[in-house]
Amino acid sequence: MGFLNNDFDRYFLAANSFEGFVSEFSECYSAENGYDTYIIKGGPGTGKSSFMKYIAARALDMGLCVHLCHCSSDPDSLDGIIIDQKKIVILDGTAPHTVDPAYPGACENIIDLSRFWNTKKLKEKRIEIINATNINKQFHKTASVYLSLCGEIAKDTIKIAKGFTKKDKVCDFARKLAEKEIPKRDKTEGKETVRFIGGITPKGIMTFPKTIEQNAEKIIAIKDDYGAHSSVITEYIKNYALKNGYNCIRVKSPFLPNILTEHILIPELKLAVVTENKFCEFESVTRRISARRFTDFAEKKKHKSRIEFSEKVKNSFLFSAVEMLKKAKKSHDILERFYIESMDFEALNKFTENFAEEILK
Repeated sequence: MGFLNNDFDRYFLAANSFEGFVSEFSECYSAENGYDTYIIKGGPGTGKSSFMKYIAARALDMGLCVHLCHCSSDPDSLDGIIIDQKKIVILDGTAPHTVDPAYPGACENIIDLSRFWNTKKLKEKRIEIINATNINKQFHKTASVYLSLCGEIAKDTIKIAKGFTKKDKVCDFARKLAEKEIPKRDKTEGKETVRFIGGITPKGIMTFPKTIEQNAEKIIAIKDDYGAHSSVITEYIKNYALKNGYNCIRVKSPFLPNILTEHILIPELKLAVVTENKFCEFESVTRRISARRFTDFAEKKKHKSRIEFSEKVKNSFLFSAVEMLKKAKKSHDILERFYIESMDFEALNKFTENFAEEILK
C-alpha cells in the first residue's frame, strides 16, 4: 500500500514502555458518541493489518481523513484505523493489546479471521508454532527487563532534574501561556483522547511529529531532554483547555507514559504545546522555549557526572531492548509463515472488499 509512505495522521495506541506494555486501545473510541467498532481476531499472518490497510486506502480514496495506528512491535503493520467522519474504528483485538466488546453487537462486532484458515494445516505444524510462539514471548520478556532497567534510571534522572528546576517559574510560565493562548469560555468540560506519536520498536525509536504539525497552525515547543519542565507545562495546558470546554489529544511519553505527558494538541484552536528532545523534533515551530530558563545551573552542576553516567547506562539498556525486539520480530515472522501457508487469502480478499463496500457506503 503506497499510501503508507505519505504524511497522514499516524499514532501508536500502545507502547513498549519503561513501565511495561501500556495499551490505550480500549480508550480510543466512544461508544456513547455513536462509533461503530470492529474488533479483529485471528493469529499472526492472518491478514489483520492488510485488512485495515485496504479499508484505509479505500477511505482515503473517498477523501476521508484516516488515523493510522501503527504497531509498536512491527511499525510497518497497523494495529488500528480510525475514520472519524464515518465514526468507524477497526482494531486488532489480539494479545498483547487484547480488546473484547463492552457492548457486543450494539456498537462493537468481532471480525473472526480464523474462518479463513485451514485448521488441519496448522495442526500439522503444531510443535513449530508452539516453539516459535514461546521464543517470541521470551524475547519480549527479555526486552521488558531491559526497558524496566531504563525506567529506574529515567525516573531517577527526572527526580534529580526536578531538584534543579525553578518550580515557581515553570508554573507561572504555564499559567501565562494558557491564559494567552486559550480563550476562556463557559462550556461543558472538554474530552481527553490519549495517543502516542512515538514508540520503542524493532526499528529503534520512531516518532511521527508530522501528525501534530499537520493538525496545528501554532506549535509551541519546549526543549527539554528530561521532561521534568515540559510535562508540568503540557499538563497545565491540558487541564486549562479541558476546563474551558476544549477537547484535547494528550500524547503520552512512550518511555514513561504514566509519568510524562509530552504533547498536547487542541484541534479546535489548531494549537499544540509540544516537547522536543533528542528523539522528537518539530520543523514547523511557532515558538521555541528552552528548559534552561527554568533551570538552577548551580544545582544542576552538582549532579552533572551522575546524570551523564545514568544516560550512558540507560542508552546501553535501551539499545539492548531494541535488539531483543528485533529478535522477537524475526521469530514472529517465522510464526506468521505457518499461518500464511494455511490461509485462504482469495476468500479473505473477497470478504475484505465486500466489508469495505458495506461500511464505507
